[in-house]
Amino acid sequence: MSIEFKNITDTEIMLNEQSIKKPFFRSRYSQVLIQLFVDIIAIIVSYLLYTYIRFYSGLYSVVIKPGLLEVSLGVVIFLIFWLLVFFFTGMYKNWYERSPFDEIWAVLKVTFIGTAVIIFALKYDGASSPRQLYLIYVALISVCLISGRTIARNLEKKLRKNRILTIPVIIVGTSKRAYEFYKKTEQSTTWGFKSQGIVLFDIEEAFNNEFPALDFSKQIIGNFDDLESIVDRYHPEEVIICSDKTNHDLLLSVVSICSDRNLRVRIEPDLYDIFTGQTKTQNLYGIPLIEISTQLLKPWQEAIKRIFDITLSLIILIIGFPLWLLVAIGVKLDSQGPIFYTQPRVGKDGKIFKIYKFRSMTFEPEKKEEKWTVVNDPRVTKFGKFIRKTHLDEIPQFYNVIRGDMSVVGPRPEQPKFVEEFTKAIPHYKRRLKVRPGITGWWQVQSTSYTLSLDEIKYRIKGDFYYIENMSLKLDIEIVFRTIYLMITGHGQA
Repeated sequence: MSIEFKNITDTEIMLNEQSIKKPFFRSRYSQVLIQLFVDIIAIIVSYLLYTYIRFYSGLYSVVIKPGLLEVSLGVVIFLIFWLLVFFFTGMYKNWYERSPFDEIWAVLKVTFIGTAVIIFALKYDGASSPRQLYLIYVALISVCLISGRTIARNLEKKLRKNRILTIPVIIVGTSKRAYEFYKKTEQSTTWGFKSQGIVLFDIEEAFNNEFPALDFSKQIIGNFDDLESIVDRYHPEEVIICSDKTNHDLLLSVVSICSDRNLRVRIEPDLYDIFTGQTKTQNLYGIPLIEISTQLLKPWQEAIKRIFDITLSLIILIIGFPLWLLVAIGVKLDSQGPIFYTQPRVGKDGKIFKIYKFRSMTFEPEKKEEKWTVVNDPRVTKFGKFIRKTHLDEIPQFYNVIRGDMSVVGPRPEQPKFVEEFTKAIPHYKRRLKVRPGITGWWQVQSTSYTLSLDEIKYRIKGDFYYIENMSLKLDIEIVFRTIYLMITGHGQA
């Protein structure tokens, strides 16, 4: 028996939308919350057991026994310490991403090192058997954490199996592959996926195919052209790509749409080669999917990058202040007009901000046209050539960094007009707006081209994407040192 896709109408799609049941409870952070809860219990229990053994069991000599206030304070301190350690060591990643054995091994490593830090800090308050106490506490907290996390894993698995805890997803792709994956989500309930509906790349093409599934049409909620409005209407937590086509632009458009809305994207493994070199992927334990990471940095990594940005900016602005004062005087003496040049630029998430530079061109207040500077631009002043060659005109942007408009390292911010033009020509261009723009970047230290063309922008985007998908403090420091070298050698455009 088969189904004719041409019988699917807009009215049926609307009815399909209404028939999709909303999950009882949905949260992509459910696993983190459950783990956090059991970790808190484990930390408290292990601390109380250790305190009893150390001070109240009679096994070790005691000068002063801690009272209720001291024990309560110790619980708070240990909670803060261990939760920070777990957070910074990646202990709250999705447990589908690693096996139970891997998680047990991770717990043992973290607790072993963390306990060593505690022992070093406390110096065992004169205890006669510090090594023994160290091993006891390692054993206590490890057993408590492993037991708690095992319970949490099984609890979440049961909640997902019973559809109490679900991850709402929209399946995007071709008819056969999309429906096959839909059937898998219905059968493998422990995955936790709950399909809100299927969006086909091309319904018209599917009309000509016969498919042995009478209920398939009930799952269709739209065509790919309407994907943006569909995800805005359904608010899924993830979008899953199931396709036997290799249309790069089409698939990258899915990633771009989801990236703008902070939605996770997963693909079936045989599409991996399409994204190689362009996305940061992660194999998921127990699920035949690969994740396209739209979250570029973990919160703690963002915090470290921000601290690095502010610290470096303050050092450069304060220590180099006498030099920046001389540059400002040079700008003022060389030509009439203000010392600083300002211009609207597009920042993170499309936010418009005002960028600051030392003025390097003749002052033309009546001209507001957005255009790129060309090589040997006649508008550049004599002193402007020097500060542009050495990139000293960019120094005021460290103020933008402190304000939070920019980062020290990142894709260069463009003018709104160009962002609009490039986005129309290159659908995935807006992915570079997921991070703060930078004073310098990977493309800037790799290229000497300053021409404006679509091919050049595509080449620049590859450099921007390389940086975005490999962001780290180490890479930022490398780019900063490369930039300093280029400043000394006069790499800039005059």
